[in-house]
Amino acid sequence: MTDLTTLGIAAIRDGVRDGQFKAREVAEAFNAKVAGARALNAFLVETPDHALAAADAADAARAAGETLKPLAGVPIGMKDLFATKGVATTAASKILEGFVPPYESTVSQNLWNAGAGMLGKLNLDQFAMGSSNETSAFGNVISPWRRPNDTAALAPGGSSGGSSTAVSAGLAPGATGTDTGGSIRQPAAFTGISGIKPTYGRCSRWGTIAFASSLDQAGPMARDVRDCAIMLEAMAGFDAKDATSLKLDVPNWEAALSTDLKGKKVGVPKEYRVDGMPGEIEALWQQGIDWLRDAGAEIVEVSLPHTKYALPAYYIIAPAEASSNLARYDGVRYGLRDLPEGAGLQDMYAATRAAGFGDEVKRRILIGTYVLSAGFYDAYYTQAQKVRTLIARDFERAFGECDVLLTPTAPSAAFALGEKQADPLAMYLNDVFTVPASLAGLPAMSVPGGLDKDGLPLGLQIIGKPLDEQGVLNAGLAIEQRAGFTARPQAWW
Repeated sequence: MTDLTTLGIAAIRDGVRDGQFKAREVAEAFNAKVAGARALNAFLVETPDHALAAADAADAARAAGETLKPLAGVPIGMKDLFATKGVATTAASKILEGFVPPYESTVSQNLWNAGAGMLGKLNLDQFAMGSSNETSAFGNVISPWRRPNDTAALAPGGSSGGSSTAVSAGLAPGATGTDTGGSIRQPAAFTGISGIKPTYGRCSRWGTIAFASSLDQAGPMARDVRDCAIMLEAMAGFDAKDATSLKLDVPNWEAALSTDLKGKKVGVPKEYRVDGMPGEIEALWQQGIDWLRDAGAEIVEVSLPHTKYALPAYYIIAPAEASSNLARYDGVRYGLRDLPEGAGLQDMYAATRAAGFGDEVKRRILIGTYVLSAGFYDAYYTQAQKVRTLIARDFERAFGECDVLLTPTAPSAAFALGEKQADPLAMYLNDVFTVPASLAGLPAMSVPGGLDKDGLPLGLQIIGKPLDEQGVLNAGLAIEQRAGFTARPQAWW
């Protein structure tokens, strides 16, 4: 029999539906794979019983002749930023260690309603702050990829590094991620998988631990474009509990997938040709252009003149919102409480936060509090919001000339853990290609395009108009078909 853990979401769904194998066999195979790959540190909590219960429900429904749910028989990994009722949820931070929510996030509930089961909660950069999964309070996630003849542990990207490692290593056919400035797309590129950040508001943020509320957006990470479309359909939808949720029907993205781009225009933003970009990434970008032209698209050069200001604007806005959101962690209601002997309330706040937050989280809270302070609010935060508006206008103008944009996803392939940890600015530059679409709230996707000279994955990014996830998915599928990317990491763990 085929190793069931080599199958993606569509193949598992269809196989269970057609009776090729039982959902329980799938769940047992993935549970065993998760348990055997703890060296990667992708999972913070394993929930084999949840996966088995969902599988048994799918098998029972099929035996009874009932119509199966859209994700019946499909086990997934859940990023530990989504609250899961009765299962520890920590955002990979000591300050939430031991917190067990009495409620379920809307995104996870939508997936359970669609029939999916949970293999476990996935590790991440603490509070989703990081680009390499080195800021987790519970240890680094390690990429399943290795350079040839080199045992150095590589970064799986961040913040959704547990998700990217789990999918790439075959521990789960799909996983949830969240993307604030590139945290789905960059790890997808680093590990040779696909991931899409939908339009801001497509997926509810209710029950998702907040980093930057005007930027955070949930999305799927999976082995290919079709699997992302299937999973996104289950995750998305209006939620009255989230004031930023869009009151729109969820399209049938999978049914409308097409690689025929005749009549479509693909924009290539000249500002994304940054100094010092590796030649391999420049070459892959050109290859992507050729692939989309082969799919029938017309290629046009466009300008996004305010792109160069996107990263500094993002690293003012996101920390400002984080400073506000993370003020709720004070040791009073839940999570860690550090109460020194004889301490007052303020002392408890200070001691709890000092012990509970990691260095990167503290750094961003400090930056955010500074730019929101009375003397600097207008000089920094107000200016950054004006730049954000200009960036959104740039995209609006560009989409007057084209349907989607094609760019690289990240400025490099995966780097070694520890390589950039001492230089926060070098780490922040990992988001240079992904942040602009986040600031504008646009749908954007990374698909694997090829390998670098060391055999490590490189990704291409497609950015679409607001609510045009279909255009993004179709362009991604056109690239996927032509790239023929089948590389998988060789198991060493």
